[in-house]
Amino acid sequence: MRIIGIFVAASLFTVLFSQANVQVSSQNEQKNAPLKNSNTDTSKPDDSLPTIRTSVREVHLIFTVTDKEGHYLKNLTQNDFKLLDDHKPPEEVSSFRSETDLPLQIGLLIDTSESVKERFEFEQQAAIEFLKETIRPGYDRAFVMGFDASPKVVQDFTDDPQKLSAGVHQLRLGSLTAMYDAVYEACKQKLLTQPQAGPVRHAIVLLSDGNDNASSVSLARTIDMAQRAEVSVFTISTSLTRSGGPGFKNLEKLAEATGGRSYVPMRLAGVTTAFAAIQEGLRCQYAVSYKPAAFTPNGHYRSIDLEVKTQRGLRVHCRKGYRSLESPFSPGQ
Repeated sequence: MRIIGIFVAASLFTVLFSQANVQVSSQNEQKNAPLKNSNTDTSKPDDSLPTIRTSVREVHLIFTVTDKEGHYLKNLTQNDFKLLDDHKPPEEVSSFRSETDLPLQIGLLIDTSESVKERFEFEQQAAIEFLKETIRPGYDRAFVMGFDASPKVVQDFTDDPQKLSAGVHQLRLGSLTAMYDAVYEACKQKLLTQPQAGPVRHAIVLLSDGNDNASSVSLARTIDMAQRAEVSVFTISTSLTRSGGPGFKNLEKLAEATGGRSYVPMRLAGVTTAFAAIQEGLRCQYAVSYKPAAFTPNGHYRSIDLEVKTQRGLRVHCRKGYRSLESPFSPGQ
């Protein structure tokens, strides 16, 4: 009996030891196997698509609100708004705040084509005054770009209003108008690549009659690039007609899609008034950060719909959407 008991005990020990080895081996195989992230697409993304750059799938949106008379509102709260991203409420709103003192990175783009000849000097002076009153040395930065048949930066990013003024004075009249190329290049080469230590307000102030006859990129591609760079485009029509002329629709679409505003001065003095309104708008804004629901990094265009739900007659100015990829910016795009 003792021999049989010893044999049974030995057999049981062998079975248990074998099972333990199988479990340890299985654990080691799992530990040594490559990690798989179910939310990450391991295939190479299509870098030819405009994207929003994010590593945590969080969208940062800066916007303004105006009443029926065009006055900016500063005292609204998160509960006053309804936000939809790709037609769905966000998964989480991580922050909401009123911003009156964000650092500014501004591109001043001035049409130097033949069509603005009669108003050119006045517009130069109005632009210089705007820069002097808006740019705070050591805090804000701006650059100056002129464009006719092609865009040209006459003063790169600086916080020195005197250098910016000198850049405006360097502008010379040309011939054709490549407005879309100018906005596209300003967003892609300047504002999208400019380093920043924290939240920054990106804006373009565009003086033009809106008639484009020389660009290599379309209005749609220009809007895509501005949205990707999170740039608000503020436009001032130089046609000085009540309707803004035939090119005003182009200026209006640029501003509307990017969260800026469009102005149509009917007199030269109205250009100065428009600059003053833009300056106010750059200091009266809200900032919200949120995680979109059902986010997939597949290049899909996600619309942004933001409205005030507690009061009628108020208008929200924000970019209208973005493309969702987690790939970095491609210089060749």
